[in-house]
Order: sequence, then C-alpha cells, then structure tokens
Amino acid sequence: MNSTDLMKQLPAQWSTFGPGYDWLFYFIYWMSVALFVGIIGTAIFFVVKYRRRPGVKAEPTGHNLVMELAWTVAPVILLVLLFHWGFAGYVSLTSPPPDAMDIRVRARKWSWDFEYPNGGHTANSVTIPINRPVRFVISSEDVLHAMFIPAFRVKRDAVPGMYSTLWFQATHTGDTRFYCAEYCGAADAPVIGADGVARETGHFSMGGPVHIIPQSQWQEFLVGILRAPTHANGTEFTPAEWGEQLYTAQNCNTCHSVNGSAMTGPTWQHIFGHDVALADGSHVPVDENYVRRSILEPNAQVVQGFNPVMPSYQGSLTDRQLDALIAYIRSLR
Repeated sequence: MNSTDLMKQLPAQWSTFGPGYDWLFYFIYWMSVALFVGIIGTAIFFVVKYRRRPGVKAEPTGHNLVMELAWTVAPVILLVLLFHWGFAGYVSLTSPPPDAMDIRVRARKWSWDFEYPNGGHTANSVTIPINRPVRFVISSEDVLHAMFIPAFRVKRDAVPGMYSTLWFQATHTGDTRFYCAEYCGAADAPVIGADGVARETGHFSMGGPVHIIPQSQWQEFLVGILRAPTHANGTEFTPAEWGEQLYTAQNCNTCHSVNGSAMTGPTWQHIFGHDVALADGSHVPVDENYVRRSILEPNAQVVQGFNPVMPSYQGSLTDRQLDALIAYIRSLR
C-alpha cells in the first residue's frame, strides 16, 4: 500500500455518480481537517501566549465587530454552498433518465430477488449492462432492508408496503458487491452447509455480487436466465438438481433443513407424501399442490408448531423453478 492508497477514504468509482460524490466528500473531509488543525493550532498558540504569569493581571479584550461578523457570515456562506451541492446531487440521484431500464428488486429475510424486463429472476446476485442507465424498483416483504452498492455510490431503503427507487449507470465491467445496510435480524439457527459446517446467517450474509457485462452480452444473459442451469459438459440439470441449487440460491436453507434438524420452518426431509398437522388442527397431504401453495401463499396452511413468518415467493419464481423445488423436495422422501 502506497501513500496514495492511504489517502483514499472511498472505494473505486464504478458509476457516473462517483466523481461528483467523491469530490464533495473529499472537499468536506479536507475542509474539516484544515479547520481542525487551524482551530486547535490557534487555541494552543493563545494558551501559550496568554498563559498566566506572576504580576500580570488579565483584562477583558472587549468586542471585535469585524471578527464576529467574519465567523458568522463565512460559515453561513459555506453551509449554503454545501446545501446547494448536496441537493443537486440528491436531485440527480432521484431523477433517472427516461430510457432507464427497470429491474424489480424484492428484499426479504434474508435474500434479494431481482426480476429482469423479460420476467427472468436471479437471487442474491444481479447482472447489469455497462454504460446503460438502470433503475431499481425496490420493496420489502417483511422488515426494513436497504440496498447499498458502495462502488456505485447509491443506497436506498426497502420499506414494507411501499416502493422506493434508485438508479445508476455502471462505467466498468467486472464484479463488485451490494449489501443490506439496514439491520434486519438473524436466523434462529445456524445453516448447515453441504460440507456439514454450521454457518450463521441473517443481515450480515444478505449481500451478493453485481456483475457488470458488455452490452453485447446482455441479450444472451436475458435468454440464459430463463433456462435451467447446465453441467460442465453442457447437459441441463435435472429438475431435482436444479431444485437443490435453488434451495441454497433462494435461501430456503435458512429456515428449512434437509436432514431433519429443527429450524424456523419444517424440515423437508421425508415430508413429501406424508400428512402434516396444521395450526388449525386439520391435516393435509404434502403433495405438489400443497408445496406450491406453501411457497406462493405461505400463511394459508401453516404447519402446527411453527409461526407464520415465511414471505411469499409469488412473482419471484417461475413455474419451472417451482417445479424444480417440488422435484427436489420429492427426492428427499
């Protein structure tokens, strides 16, 4: 790390907002440094110069109209300038171009769903084209969350019951990261990974990559997200294999185990094909219809002993993805 790196307070600029926001940040930062050094230095100088001495009697200095006007007017002018620059940046941040492409963003404990213009979805990762304005239309299905992309200099809360928006235009290809910047809790129990290791999950794990690709690859990406994933040899995943991937990608593993262990929601192990007792005392068979309804309307038939805390995945999963999850649950019999 060289001296230039040590002077940097912000990550690399990856959007058109970067230069303006960083200039204002560094202006306030170095102004604060200069004022701090100047005020503390002046205070030390006066403490030394006018320290108490034997035989010297302190007398009041009286008023100095010029100085009093200076230290009143100068900060007012500076604050007006800062307000103007800040408000201009806010207006820019909240005024996307008319040709901005919309991506629907849904936040839930503890994952993000991104819906693209063609109806395709990705979970906990988002892909965007370079040099094209993109607008996120954000909502939350449970508690407060916040979409924060440091490299783009954008952040916006996801509030239950309302929509919020942010926009940006990426200037670099490659990968950066987004985060949830609003504490939204943690899972009741650790998640057991495929390697058998227990990992905590919650607000601190609610983030993912932002992939910025050339515009020439954008249409290919949109077509690809509507297909099932493929193995290295090019063959498509079976429905059950795809469902196993979705089990992790959609963060189902934060509430449902596949090994019988107790978590926030019922375990998926051996549940398909059996009857379950519901909170209202009735019993229903766990079949394709029940699983589908539980994903899309999770509070309609809550299993006895569990709380109705699961968010709805209505609009977040395609029919093929629902079929894949059902196939995976069926394979766990």
